[in-house]
Amino acid sequence: TRPAPPRRRRDTHAAPEGLDRSIRLRAAMAAMTLGSVATRYASSNTTALRSSRRAVRRARAVAPRAVISSSKPDALYTAGDRAGKQISATGASLKDWAPDSWQAREALQQPNYESKETLDAALDEIANRPPLVFAGEARNLQAQLANAAAGNAFVLFGGDCAESFAEFRADNVRDTYRVLLQMSVVLMYGAGIPVVKLGRMAGQFAKPRSEDLETINGVTLPSYRGDNINGCDFTEAARRPDPQRLLRAYDQSCSTLNLLRAFSQGGYASMQRVSKWNLDFMEDSERGAEYRKLASNVDAAITFMNACGIDEDNPAMKSTDFFTAHEALHLGYEEKLTRLDSTTEEYYGCSAHFLWCGERTRQPEGAHMEYFRGISNPIGIKISDKSDGDGVVSLVKSLNPENVPGRITLISRMGAEKLRVHLPRLIQS
Repeated sequence: TRPAPPRRRRDTHAAPEGLDRSIRLRAAMAAMTLGSVATRYASSNTTALRSSRRAVRRARAVAPRAVISSSKPDALYTAGDRAGKQISATGASLKDWAPDSWQAREALQQPNYESKETLDAALDEIANRPPLVFAGEARNLQAQLANAAAGNAFVLFGGDCAESFAEFRADNVRDTYRVLLQMSVVLMYGAGIPVVKLGRMAGQFAKPRSEDLETINGVTLPSYRGDNINGCDFTEAARRPDPQRLLRAYDQSCSTLNLLRAFSQGGYASMQRVSKWNLDFMEDSERGAEYRKLASNVDAAITFMNACGIDEDNPAMKSTDFFTAHEALHLGYEEKLTRLDSTTEEYYGCSAHFLWCGERTRQPEGAHMEYFRGISNPIGIKISDKSDGDGVVSLVKSLNPENVPGRITLISRMGAEKLRVHLPRLIQS
């Protein structure tokens, strides 16, 4: 039985006046997470807790589940009935599927553009541009998610509700990335297992809406659907969907990915820098002090490994994997960034490593499910307290009939109070 953690006073920390809202929110999230995790493992029984968890993981490893690897796809890739592309690598039917076959279905949450010709021109431009991510990276993520599904890793998924053009700056990308690095090292140190890092970044622009129109003071205009569609200012010009925004969203996503890859592989994510990841305005806070203590322990462990002759220049110590994700809402954009992988002859959505659909767009016969049916990315399905167990199971079976580990991630969105009531029944289903 885990001993009750000591009660700690939760402080509020004021951010500098000039810091924008999104950074303050991410910092608050990091402060709460770092504090709660540090408190949980501050007990004198930490060693015993870790030992028991390792014992559980070793027991699971006795009969490991079949998982894919990024270098060797699962057996379905070479199955005889895949001739003519009739089934995907997950066993999903590809009959009559193509990247544009969603157009024959009802597509919800799509913007109403004034000019089809202007939209087609923008989408054709995107189709001629390079993919933002690559199929091998998506397979690597799926292998890591499969490891998490087997209980051998933890998935950390964070980022902005929606990215914006106005707040796009290198410092903002860096600070979001740094918060996720902080959280991942706390989780790794406390739980003793790898952390799969997923960022809602480099493409999380579009926002689903309950209504197509918004009325303020008797004036009715199209709803704001995200910076890749229209502007948030309540004016006719700003709210008019503009296909050129899709090109700007692509460019910003490309720049963000360039930074994230540089941070992940260029030394910024090195474990030797763990003590330097603290956000500046948290330095003098209680949470900042807790993080510095943890970082000092990590540094001591690295020093010990060096003394034992373990190479600190191992790539695992110098770099990390970081994956991007967003809701695949704008199907025209996703279609044009769907590419056929030459090594596996599978289609991948190359706008992000991980794509998900929300409750407003996961109708079994809808256009979004038709699109997801044919791509081989790991994908997410959002579920809430309103979700029907049989309906969720049916979706999972249609998208992943062979139950390939790492293919489907269910993302619960129901709040802490409803979670204990509704999540068990969905799991039971």
